[in-house]
Amino acid sequence: MANSTQYVLTNLRVAPMQANGENYGGLIENGAIAIDGETIAWVGPVADIPIDYREWPTRECDGALATPGLIDCHTHIVFGGDRANEFEMRLEGASYEEVARAGGGIISTVKATRTASVEELVADALPRLDALIAEGVTTIEIKSGYGLELESERNMLLAARELGELRDINVRTTFLGAHATPPEFKGRADDYINLVAEEMLPQLHKEGLIDAVDGFCEGIAFSPEQIKVVFNAATKLGLPVKLHAEQLSNLGGASLAASFKALSADHLEYLDEAGVKAMAAAGSTAVLLPGAFYTLRETQMPPVQLLRDHQVPISLATDCNPGSSPLTSLLLTMNMGATLFRMTPDECLAATTRNAAKALGFDDRGTLAVGQRADIALWAIQHPAELSYRIGFNPLKARIFGGKL
Repeated sequence: MANSTQYVLTNLRVAPMQANGENYGGLIENGAIAIDGETIAWVGPVADIPIDYREWPTRECDGALATPGLIDCHTHIVFGGDRANEFEMRLEGASYEEVARAGGGIISTVKATRTASVEELVADALPRLDALIAEGVTTIEIKSGYGLELESERNMLLAARELGELRDINVRTTFLGAHATPPEFKGRADDYINLVAEEMLPQLHKEGLIDAVDGFCEGIAFSPEQIKVVFNAATKLGLPVKLHAEQLSNLGGASLAASFKALSADHLEYLDEAGVKAMAAAGSTAVLLPGAFYTLRETQMPPVQLLRDHQVPISLATDCNPGSSPLTSLLLTMNMGATLFRMTPDECLAATTRNAAKALGFDDRGTLAVGQRADIALWAIQHPAELSYRIGFNPLKARIFGGKL
């Protein structure tokens, strides 16, 4: 007799999202999923349910579509304040660089974040996190990078960890100390990078707060040489790296990240073929962020076809942040990936499930297959293309996290 943590979802259409060459991993009509504790025990047509699972309790799903739980693999969801005034500035013609050089941008959020307690950061972030959870998100990456000094970076990472304790969601924390040069280090970017690499990173790693290390490689941020200092320090500590690269110009950041076997390079509007080939050789994932592209009214599209040609996995994420992408909808992100970047609905769903898992270094989620975590989204729709097709509509019927409804 099955125990209370064993059950079978029935009357489903299933989009397994495995990378087998079929759209959506090969849709299963009249499907079923057997769940054993936190993992998937079996997936397939109802008619083929193995005898071992036929006595397990069943849960009727009324023809819902089952997909893996969605994964938002690039967010800055923990921060203080907002930057609505900069939104107005950009609408009046100011560029992203001009806003930053006028004292806005990342630095304005740094000021607000430094004055916020862990409790305040958590309280501010919860509504944003809840909006994503309500759309079927089961795993999220949360970056630091708005503290730019040890105590405030620690507070951001502590807040991120607490969010994972307050909600049924898996949180991956990323240390982004190399996000911008703080005001007190103006004109001394190298000194700040050394502080990040030699003091902040080792200390926060020692406290168990870091899952990965990121940086911002751009003219308004840090050079490849400076990022290399941080990545060398991360590598010595055994931490994986990822990089904001080629968003506003091509500094060769993606190739640098690939040389460190980076999990991902993100943004990539100005990525060239050499960078694509380097990422392909390294097995790095391309994380595209259409929310920032849209908000900043960019015109340079990331090289989606080149990424396809060289078989670089493509992911999509909200990039939720207070300045360039105040976006808390992964479903809208998928629509933007299709509409702005000409990705197919199949690519958009893969980009927020299996490829997003790869971008975070996970191999136990992102598909509906035996042995995977039972992170599942059930949708009141007929076909998975609807997830990218609709705008501002959430058809989530139920969300299963580690086998728990």
